[in-house]
Amino acid sequence: MATKLFIPGPTEVAPEVLAAMSGPMMGHRSKAASALQRRISNNLRRILLTEQEILLSTSSGTGLMEGAVRSCTAKRAAIFSVGAFGDKWYKIATGNGVPSDIFKSELGQPTTPEMVDAALSTGKYDTICITHNETSTGIQNPVEEIAEVLKKYPDVVWCMDAVSSAAGSRIETDKLGVDVLVTSTQKALALPPGMAVCTLSQKAYERTASVPNRGCYFDLRSIYDTIQKKDHQYTNTPCVSIMYAMDLQLQRIMQEGVENRFARHEAMAEFVRSWADEYFSVFANRDHLSRTLTVISNTRDIDIAALNNSLIERGMQLGNGYGDLKNKTFRIAHMGELTMDDMRSITSSIVDILKLK
Repeated sequence: MATKLFIPGPTEVAPEVLAAMSGPMMGHRSKAASALQRRISNNLRRILLTEQEILLSTSSGTGLMEGAVRSCTAKRAAIFSVGAFGDKWYKIATGNGVPSDIFKSELGQPTTPEMVDAALSTGKYDTICITHNETSTGIQNPVEEIAEVLKKYPDVVWCMDAVSSAAGSRIETDKLGVDVLVTSTQKALALPPGMAVCTLSQKAYERTASVPNRGCYFDLRSIYDTIQKKDHQYTNTPCVSIMYAMDLQLQRIMQEGVENRFARHEAMAEFVRSWADEYFSVFANRDHLSRTLTVISNTRDIDIAALNNSLIERGMQLGNGYGDLKNKTFRIAHMGELTMDDMRSITSSIVDILKLK
């Protein structure tokens, strides 16, 4: 029996989207490849609310996170962490020899505008890296408020990890002033793992010229230049199979309606939070909750692994807590192809299995 995934990724993929991956191979330097990749980029702009160039990478989102911090930091990066994936920004930066400092929030609390202002007011940093949506804690950072702070620092390049929120949360990339927004296929876009996406502003592109050691595979300037010169073709051979699936899935998202999609995610989030409040409690700060998953405190000290085994027997799987929060929390994702009926199904199953009252 297939298991429906309520984990923070990979997520459910529609059968017809999976089937699209069986399309015939094409030359990645052909006109057909250009047309495919141009169409994907144009539709992604509509979802990410941007006019910026879209870069695609045959990698996980981590690859373009690496490309962002390495390609855009000429002086020093300020990295803000609200959990495990904010910590990953710092690991990527230090692993690539990028001078950086990390500013951590208490687990379950957001990065605040005051934290960003305090760091940038020192004049030490020319790049900041922020997690939009942290799946280890269930926080969605107040990026609208942070954007107001960044208006004071127009020379700072803003890199944002939206891997687990783009296409599920409304992110006004250009209005916010985000220079590099990174996401990947296996979360709210509801595609198989294997490709990453980022936006690249003109400011970020210009910054790359002053960074001498941008690497090779994830050199954002090189990818951007190749797209311009070769009509949306790429520096390295892309995964055409996933691009076939992405092309179809983006058309499906357009048919649903981008704003309708955001509203569906919001409704599922509100349902799961309400359920969690009734039987457990929501872990993160209530003013800054994720739209794409809910992290639930294990207030009843249940055996989460045993619960998951019982759910798997019923064809469902949720996520245990991540890192230091393992067994202290569990996670229910509500992203991608999942629906309100799915939310009712998994929550009622948990109630039944645990005999909750």
